[in-house]
Amino acid sequence: MTTRRDPSSQIWASIDIGSNSFRLELARLAGDRYQRISYTKESVRLGAGLDAQGMLTEAAMQRGLACLKGFGEQLAGLPRERIRAVATQTLREARNRNAFLARAEAVLGHPVEVISGREEARLIYAGVARLQPSDKPRLVIDIGGRSTEMILGKGRKPMLAESFGVGSVGLSLRFFADGRYTAEAFRAAQVAAGAELEEALTLFRPELWQEALGSSGTVGAVSQILAASGETDGRITPDALRWCIARCLEAGSQDKLMLPGLKEDRRPVVAGGLCILYTLLTQFGIAELLPTKGALRQGVIFDLAERLRPSGPRDPRAGSVAELQRRFGVDTAQAERVAAQAERLYRQLGARPSPELLRELRWAAALHEMGMLVSHHDHHRHSAYLIAHVDAPGFSTNQLQRLGTLALGQRGGLRKVESQLADPSLLDQLLALRLAVILCHARTPSVERGPDLVRHGRRLTLRCPANWGATQARTRFLLREEAEAWGRTGLLELAVA
Repeated sequence: MTTRRDPSSQIWASIDIGSNSFRLELARLAGDRYQRISYTKESVRLGAGLDAQGMLTEAAMQRGLACLKGFGEQLAGLPRERIRAVATQTLREARNRNAFLARAEAVLGHPVEVISGREEARLIYAGVARLQPSDKPRLVIDIGGRSTEMILGKGRKPMLAESFGVGSVGLSLRFFADGRYTAEAFRAAQVAAGAELEEALTLFRPELWQEALGSSGTVGAVSQILAASGETDGRITPDALRWCIARCLEAGSQDKLMLPGLKEDRRPVVAGGLCILYTLLTQFGIAELLPTKGALRQGVIFDLAERLRPSGPRDPRAGSVAELQRRFGVDTAQAERVAAQAERLYRQLGARPSPELLRELRWAAALHEMGMLVSHHDHHRHSAYLIAHVDAPGFSTNQLQRLGTLALGQRGGLRKVESQLADPSLLDQLLALRLAVILCHARTPSVERGPDLVRHGRRLTLRCPANWGATQARTRFLLREEAEAWGRTGLLELAVA
């Protein structure tokens, strides 16, 4: 299928690169109305391809790349800004994820963002809240291949979101790898799941919510089994789960398991999923879990649309940046001075700067002094570490690492970030940020316009205002040192005039 470009149709696309399945959803948004246009799901079992060293095997990568190549063909003609691909737990864990991500972007035609567990939970709730609205306090659970997300929320607002490192693929590989079903294996798997989830017992206790909803694969698969067998109308209860587990034990192995509604792609992971579900329902006092319409892929579309809607809610990333500034005591006046200068210089480097790259630059400027709370000495290194490792709603781990790189490179030698500067867009951002930090180094309440940047290919000239004279001798000195630092990299020539 090819989707023709039609700006009036407001077609959006999300790709969910999960540990068990890859999903592609295309939808049309009209106000609060969500209309699915197409949905493609492929069982890739990427999570089963993690070896003992935490490396994705070549076979697993090839399965994933083949799927993404097909997805890319379906996206032909769709505006790039309306497409977002996100990856979850397996690529959070994989030590060689960057190698896979580079190959994935090449075949898909779009970058893949790895999101944190809490960000995954936030987006799951966004999908559920929009497609199944309610004012009741609710608990939303999503059991994936290698992680389980739990969210408390009311209306469209998630109040608490957590991710736990247990999923249907991982648990099945650990306790049912040979395909055999025994009472001992089920008990051991439930104990392991309970140990991982136990820390959430107080956070998600029953008095905090009035209804429990289950999102996505495992819940949907078990719900279909129960409805097809006539055990329930699709709702999941402890008794119904005990019935499912008893049928597994009667079969003795996954090959002999004959459950109505059980799809072949779920057969290898159904036992692990049942153990997690049973543990959740019994430990958290859930009398019944109702399958819900929304999931991660819809949440990604809603979130992306809100980012780009001029009159809509504010980009959640802006709120995250403001909260980080508050938490780490950032001098916001200085941050704004640096951001304004960096944006001015960055606009002079390219005719039409990307709005997203411009936002990234301003966010990097807003957070470049976060590390001051740790120590003034080498604060740029502390800032880089904090930015790259913090949970910040709206941001992918890829983007946080990019902001961390900008913070790291804001001052000092360039060797520490030189390998990343093969990306010309990052190089331009870093140049603008470094120059802005120099121009604002005195931390004065008002900063003059300062020099202008003139570009001629790899050669750039900083043209200083005529009225600078001796009053800016220190700034001129710092700018000349900056020109020498870039000259040593061989990446560009910077002159101060």
